[in-house]
Amino acid sequence: MISAPSAAYAQNVPAQQDTTTQTQPVDPAAQTGPGQPKAPQPEAASSGDSIVITGIRRSLQNSIAIKRREASVVEAVSAEEIGKLPDVSIAESIARLPGIAAQRVAGRAEIVSIRGFSPDFSTVLLNGRQQASSGYNRAVEFDQYPSELLGSVVVYKTPDASIVGMGLAGTVDLRTIRPLEYGKRAIALNIRGQLDQGGGRNSDFSKYGWRGSASYIDQNASGTLGWMIGYAHLDAPGHTDHTKNWFYDNYAGLLPEGSPYFLSGQEAIATNSRDLRDGVTGTVEWKPSDAVHSVLDLYYSRFKQHTVNRGAEWFSDAWADGVTYDPTTVVNKNGNDFAVAGHVTNVAPILMYQDNKRTDHLFAAGLNNDFKVAEHTHILADLSYSSNKRDETYIEAYGGYGAGPFQTRTFDDYDFKISDDGFPSFSGFGLNYADANQVSLGDRAPWGGWGHDGLKKSPHIKETLASADLSARQELNTGFISSLEAGVDFTHRHKDKTVDELDLFLKNDRQQILVDPRYLEDPVSLGFAGFGSVLGVDIAKALDNYYDVVQLQDANHFDKSWDIKEDILTLKAKAVIDSGDLHGNVGVQIVRQKQSSSGLRINTAVTPIQLINTDEGATYTDVLPSLNLFYDLDQHNRIRFAAAKVMARPRMDDLRANLVPGFNGSVCVGAIPACAPGTVVHPWSASGGNPKLEPWRAKEVDIGYEWYGGNASYFALHGFYMWLDNYIYNQALVADFSDFTPPPDQISQIPPGVIVSPIGQLTAPANGKGGWVRGIEASGSFEFGRLASFLDGFGATASLSYTDYKLKPVALNEIGGVLPGFSKWVYDVTGYYEKNGIQVRAAYRHRSAFKGEVVSLFTNLGFPLIQPDSQLDAQVGYTFQKGSRFENLGILLQVSNVLNSPYRTYYDVNGTQTLEEVNKYGRSWLLGASYHF
Repeated sequence: MISAPSAAYAQNVPAQQDTTTQTQPVDPAAQTGPGQPKAPQPEAASSGDSIVITGIRRSLQNSIAIKRREASVVEAVSAEEIGKLPDVSIAESIARLPGIAAQRVAGRAEIVSIRGFSPDFSTVLLNGRQQASSGYNRAVEFDQYPSELLGSVVVYKTPDASIVGMGLAGTVDLRTIRPLEYGKRAIALNIRGQLDQGGGRNSDFSKYGWRGSASYIDQNASGTLGWMIGYAHLDAPGHTDHTKNWFYDNYAGLLPEGSPYFLSGQEAIATNSRDLRDGVTGTVEWKPSDAVHSVLDLYYSRFKQHTVNRGAEWFSDAWADGVTYDPTTVVNKNGNDFAVAGHVTNVAPILMYQDNKRTDHLFAAGLNNDFKVAEHTHILADLSYSSNKRDETYIEAYGGYGAGPFQTRTFDDYDFKISDDGFPSFSGFGLNYADANQVSLGDRAPWGGWGHDGLKKSPHIKETLASADLSARQELNTGFISSLEAGVDFTHRHKDKTVDELDLFLKNDRQQILVDPRYLEDPVSLGFAGFGSVLGVDIAKALDNYYDVVQLQDANHFDKSWDIKEDILTLKAKAVIDSGDLHGNVGVQIVRQKQSSSGLRINTAVTPIQLINTDEGATYTDVLPSLNLFYDLDQHNRIRFAAAKVMARPRMDDLRANLVPGFNGSVCVGAIPACAPGTVVHPWSASGGNPKLEPWRAKEVDIGYEWYGGNASYFALHGFYMWLDNYIYNQALVADFSDFTPPPDQISQIPPGVIVSPIGQLTAPANGKGGWVRGIEASGSFEFGRLASFLDGFGATASLSYTDYKLKPVALNEIGGVLPGFSKWVYDVTGYYEKNGIQVRAAYRHRSAFKGEVVSLFTNLGFPLIQPDSQLDAQVGYTFQKGSRFENLGILLQVSNVLNSPYRTYYDVNGTQTLEEVNKYGRSWLLGASYHF
């Protein structure tokens, strides 16, 4: 499908609003290669005076032109005009393409999955160049790229041998404007105010924000030098109303036999966030003659995110504090009884205060040169650099009712009502948790508490990526092959992750303490969960006054830091096929990668802690052939075929060299046969990463049919099959523990004369047997005016994707039984009306249940099972027409997440799927104006 409501716009399409001269959309961003057929121009509307096709229909036409022209199987999104932003983010627009689904993070689309694969299996390019990521792995977060500054987005589902760094599932290429190809001066200004409906539960966060952008494109009089500069600012509020059902238990042996499952841990949190992003892009394009064409691209963004969570959590666990239950409603689900309503006594709610600040700095630069050294011979040289740096600080502290020495706990009781698909209700608490004279800081957890009164964690990530590419292209323009291209690319990637971790302890022997009014905010309502309000504390400001800090020294802390380098040499060759109605390309890449990983081997079982620096790696070579063909049956009908061998490099955290050992001193206890003198035992074991991992590898075939009806109408049906030659999952490997000192208290348990072998088992990611993924994708766009004149201006786009997979049982078991990122069904429907300056659109997207990837507790990665996710967005706008005093001025009202669709996760309780998290983000309203001249 071509996304009508794209946040990106087709590169270099003039943002004309003149309705008196005929203008066709052009897409110079998609640079047609020698011998590659140009897509037929879309048909022009005409009646009386010629008209300009603008807005949604022009966006569709330009996107369809990209899809039709490309030899690879691609999807594309294009904008309606410079800087116009129908979607909140570029990820939202990409998610409307067939076979592509977005994962919402804090209410916004941040990462995407292509054809059922997690983001680890795809790559992101900017103007054809690989991008560094500030995430924990390789996935690029799209909200670091303001869509107002992009020219177009092309998603490659099959590889092109001339493009380096393509992914296994697909490749997303973000493209900026080429000013000479744009062909005229243009200035675009956009500004919008934002309302976060339902936000502001935390009073120190406003529910109002704004976003604005300015772009300027121009060239010299001779058309040999062009320049473009764009700036975009984002100040976006957000909120989450959150509940979590921790776990269920029927307390066998404690409660009477046959007791139902009770919810034994829960939380209700009110979250507010503020995203501040400044992005700048610039391009200088120089073409003094047909022999020289140079383009310099620069991009920089600073993205600040601040999130505060305030709320309550508590154990309602029968093993703790003498908790009692009085169920009033019990429901049987799949043979299991669950108490879904009732009364609970003896709980001590823990008030949660969390503050997270994160700043990302992204920089990308690229210089591309095309030298025509002979009439049909070109030398292509490209240099690029990308860096992404992330600094984050997460603070968490606890409070509760009452004040006293460490672990003074005040008990309460409440009524509960559990929902199958929405917020639970926890009501009837007798204490006032918003009373500043009674609520104090301090650990209230049962069983002796959390072991601290809070924590502070600061992940630091930096990735740099530098590349040099040199190619030669010979245009033949005769016979079956129209051009040949060959070249070499060298890329160096370096990613470093460290985490500073501190435990927080209240001063004065952890004495609980009331909070000074200068650190207080207004009480925070948890009414969405029936809890009432809790005391608002600015824990970041209060930190230094109330807490002592202690450096965390456990194995988990050291295991979070790693350093990885990759040197990748790619030899590439491609032939362009242009023979009558048959077009396409055939090519090959030979990829030689050298990787090294530096980390620690961490033995915390001895004193002092044993830390051994290690540096390991591997070198491997892949040969990746690819074929893309399409055959035009006539002017409107086409068939496609593509086949390729593809790969995706392993996750960064899987490549870490870290190793955390354990020693089992009781290895001889109960051993059969008994451990006699001379018996060799293997008490060592460990978990860790694997620096010798090789990529995921696969073979793929894609077959498709496409119909192009002219203007903004088309239909496509594609089927694909992918053989996964291998998959990466945890396996039992052999490791040598000779460098480690056995813990004295453990080795003393081994009988004298028994030989302790240094060889043990390492549980780590490894390449293993794979499986297959297959699917079918249908998409289309249609202008209803083709059916009847009174329907002129109405149209719709839609896509539907079905995907299935099968992995070897051992691989499936090790990844938790679900392929990450996989949704069996993904669909999108958009309806629009556009005529005489009026624009109305509504867009709905849906994906079935999937396993996500989010940064969760304590800034660690989590992989929740996410229930089906849907979102409806709508907008209405008007652009003043020619002759009006306000000509070229557009106004727009946009509503995102119209239905306030929940984001929900679930888990399994004795074979019954049970609701875990419920998050609601509210509607986001934007009202603004744009002006182009």
